[in-house]
Amino acid sequence: MCELFGFSGKKRTDLSGLLAEFFSHSVNNPDGWGLASFDNSQTIIYKERIAAYKSTNIERIIKEAGKARDIIGHIRLATIGYDDFNNSHPFSGYDNSGRFWTFAHNGTIFECDDLSIYSYKQKGSTDSERVFLYLLDKINEETDKKGHELDAKERFDVVDRIVTKLSPKNKLNIIIFDGEQTYLHTNYKDSLYVNNTPDGAIFATVPLSDGTWDHLPFKTLVSYKDGEPFLSGKEHEGEYIPDEQAIRAIFLAYAGL
Repeated sequence: MCELFGFSGKKRTDLSGLLAEFFSHSVNNPDGWGLASFDNSQTIIYKERIAAYKSTNIERIIKEAGKARDIIGHIRLATIGYDDFNNSHPFSGYDNSGRFWTFAHNGTIFECDDLSIYSYKQKGSTDSERVFLYLLDKINEETDKKGHELDAKERFDVVDRIVTKLSPKNKLNIIIFDGEQTYLHTNYKDSLYVNNTPDGAIFATVPLSDGTWDHLPFKTLVSYKDGEPFLSGKEHEGEYIPDEQAIRAIFLAYAGL
C-alpha cells in the first residue's frame, strides 16, 4: 500500500533524517513520490512519477524542504491510476476564498457515485484526486451557503462530513493541510500513527524511529494545529475491511477486462 508522512510543528524543525527513512520505503512503493513543506509564507511542493529511491533529486529536496513547520509526504503504490506525474501525491489547490489546500491519500475508493463527475475534471486518473476535487467543491458550497470565509471549525465540519460519507466500503487514510490545521483520518486498523515530540507531532503509516508511536483515533477525523491536537469529530461506523472480491473487481474494471 502507499505510505503517508506528516508533521504539525510547534516551530520550524529539521525532519530530514525521518524523511530519508520514510522515502527509503519507496522500494516497496515505487510508483511516484511527493513532498509538501510549509514554513510561514514559504511553500515547497515537489513530485515525481518515479520511485523516490531512484530519484536524483531526493537528497536535495529533503535538504531544502525537510526543515519546516508543517509537512506532508507520500510514496505511491499504484492501485487506481498509472505511474504518471499527475497521479503522484500530494494534490493541492485553492478554494474560492483563496485558501490553499494540500491532500494525500492512502487507500482506494470502491463505491461513491458523487465522485464520478470528477473523472472529467481531474488532471490524472486516480480516485484520490477525485476525492480532493470533491472536498474543494464541498468547501466552496459551504462558503457560498454561509456567505463568508469558513473558520477553522466550519472547515473541519465539512471535512468531517466528507470522511463520514466516504468511509463505508472505502479505504480512506488521509492527511490534509489547509494552511492552519492538519487533518488526519484512518479507517483501516494499524495504518496511521502519531509520535508526539517536544517539537510537534509526527504522523506516519508505519513507525519510522524508536520512541512511542501511538495509534491515531480510529474512524474519527482529528486535526492538529501548531503541533497539538486541535479538533476532533465523532466516531463513525465506516471501518475498511479488505474484500478480495471487491479489490479484484475494481482492478478488472479499471483495466477494461
